[in-house]
Amino acid sequence: MSIRKTSFVPGEYYHIYNRGNSKQKIFLSKKDYERFVALLYGINTNESFNFFNLEKGGGIFLREIENPLVSIGAYCLMPNHFHLLITPLSEEGLSKFMQKLSTSYVMYFNETHKRTGGLFEGKFKSIHMKTDKQLKYLFSYIHLNPVKFINRKWKEKGIRNLKTTFEFLNTYLYSSFLDYSGQNRRENLIIDPRDFPDYFSSKDSFKEEIIDWLRYKEKS
Repeated sequence: MSIRKTSFVPGEYYHIYNRGNSKQKIFLSKKDYERFVALLYGINTNESFNFFNLEKGGGIFLREIENPLVSIGAYCLMPNHFHLLITPLSEEGLSKFMQKLSTSYVMYFNETHKRTGGLFEGKFKSIHMKTDKQLKYLFSYIHLNPVKFINRKWKEKGIRNLKTTFEFLNTYLYSSFLDYSGQNRRENLIIDPRDFPDYFSSKDSFKEEIIDWLRYKEKS
């Protein structure tokens, strides 16, 4: 069940998600995914933001973000939707961040793909994480989304090859999974685990949590 919010409390945690109109794809190319990832970093500021700076390759990750609006704990992009785990750093931070993110990406997408009109299925959806159990599970839920690419019904039927599945997650570029599993890449600037509970004291503990969820069907 999604809960629409008009204001968000700093220091609280929210699952933010949205998908394309009529479930249409919102990412059609590698460039689309990379643009959205760059925006997660580039627009996260109260300062003015030049949309066209993103055209300069990876330069967006070379500048330091000042006065951020939110902290991002996890993210995952899928062909027709996205998931974010966010805590606002000010009362209007989350709403402002999402407005900038949506507007900037739709402008880019429409110009790139020669289209007009809305892209997303209305306003973004949010769920307030009220307990540690909910919040800890959300880290796994977000990062396990790409498993659907190789086993669409894994939740119902379980995982046949655990090693292959985990290796696949370690190659998926459009989520924060690689940040938590210890990979070193520029996008780790996007998330800030310091503003979230320390559920995973090491990359091994994160791996164990993911594997535990992948194997849950064996225990049922």
